[in-house]
Formats: sequence, C-alpha cells, structure tokens
Amino acid sequence: MQIYLSFLVVVLYLAAVFIPFPQRIVGASVSVLAWLLHAASLWLAVFADDALRIGFATMLSAALWVTVSVYLIENRNFSLDGLKFLLFPPAAGFSILPVFFPGAVIALTGKTAMFPWHVSIALLAYSTLTIAAFHAAIMSLQDKHLHKLRSRTLQPWLSAVIDKLPALLTMEKVLFRLISVGFVLLSLTVLSGIVFSEQVLGVAFKWDHKTILSLLSWLLFAILLVGRRWRGWRGKTVLNFTLSGFLTLLLAYVGSRFVLEVVLHRSLV
Repeated sequence: MQIYLSFLVVVLYLAAVFIPFPQRIVGASVSVLAWLLHAASLWLAVFADDALRIGFATMLSAALWVTVSVYLIENRNFSLDGLKFLLFPPAAGFSILPVFFPGAVIALTGKTAMFPWHVSIALLAYSTLTIAAFHAAIMSLQDKHLHKLRSRTLQPWLSAVIDKLPALLTMEKVLFRLISVGFVLLSLTVLSGIVFSEQVLGVAFKWDHKTILSLLSWLLFAILLVGRRWRGWRGKTVLNFTLSGFLTLLLAYVGSRFVLEVVLHRSLV
C-alpha cells in the first residue's frame, strides 16, 4: 500500500507543477491531494505496531511534507505560486525515498516514555529548520535577481518564478518566524535528548559526532537570533548563518543515518 501511495504522490506533485496559474482551483486541489497522500504514505512508513521506523529517507520526506504544508498555508496569504516549481519536484523525489531506504525498526516496548516525544520533537525541529533553509535559499536567489550579480541575469523561467514572490522584507519576516520556532523545537530536542540519555545510558550526553554537530547547529541559530535582536543583522549574514546551521544539522541527523544505512548497511537506534 505504501509503495502505491508513494508513486501516486510523485505523479500528483509533478502534475501540480504543470497546471497553469489561471487554473488556480485545480492546481490547489491537486496540491492538497498530493500533500494528504504524502502524509498517509509517511504514516505507513514510520508507524507500526509498538514500533517506529526511522531513517534518513523518512526524515527528508517528513521535512518536505512540512515544507509543503507551510507553502499551502502561506500561499493563502501571499502570492507564492512560483514556489511550486522549486518545491514540488524535490518533494516528489523525497516522498518516494522511504520505499527504497526504509530505515531501522525501533521497538517501543521497554523504551522510556520520553523516547517517542524526543523523536517527534526532533523531526519537527529538523523539518521546520529545513523550511527555513529552503526559504533562505529562495531569498538568496531573489537577492541575486534584484542586484543582477556580476551582471548576469538568471534563467528566464527562474526570473518569472521569483517575480511572483513577495518582497524580500516580507520573506525575511517569515524566515525569522520559522527560525524562532525551529530554534525552540531544537532546544527542546536537546533537552529531551539529555533526559532520554540519562534514563537509558546513565549519562547526560553521548559525545559522538551527532551530538557535537547538533549542539553546533543550535549555537549557530542562537548566535543568529541574538545578532538579529541586538545588532540588527540582515541580508547575506542572515542567509549564511541560516544555511550553515541547517547544513550542520543535516550532517548530524541525515548524514549519519545515510552513512550507516546506505554506505555501511547498518541500522542506528
């Protein structure tokens, strides 16, 4: 069932890309249907009887699902139709990844009650900061488009997409809302991870690369929010910190699981 749903999600996401802008209702309906089926396929991929199935593919798929969720909501307030050309193709690709890389089955029997909460908060934090990074990348393209960096213009189709986006100031406000929410969730992830580690391993931190990279990502986002609050950081400084913090988090959560599951053919619990 999950396989069929995943392939149907790919078809619907790609179909939504090619629906003309004037057919807004049809496009929105197809997009929402793809989003709903994406959620159903994720549910089947992650949840089993008294167990969770977690891997780099499910994390990426969940992140793009949340990204599409924000797009569908914000598109009601701003004209973000142009984003579908940049968002839906990767959403289609990542939605089918769990079929090929299902991840590790983690039994909940015998696990502390904190464990499912820790996993859920971590997924929400990662997904929200993925949205922020995607948003920052779009803002970088907007900035290049406005200033015609090095006297070279973007491709005509990309220029047309960017022209349909809100102003950079509006995009920046949305970006910091996303970063603030993501930072709170990431802080809760670190705290719940400490509690979970103490209950299971008897130590507050397991000093592996995932812990170190997660803390480094938390520090980068903390510095960004402080710099924004007290120094009024804007522009490229904000974009650089956002993308650096996200890439660090990506290496911590997705990178380690990719190496273990795909390169080394091992599971990580």
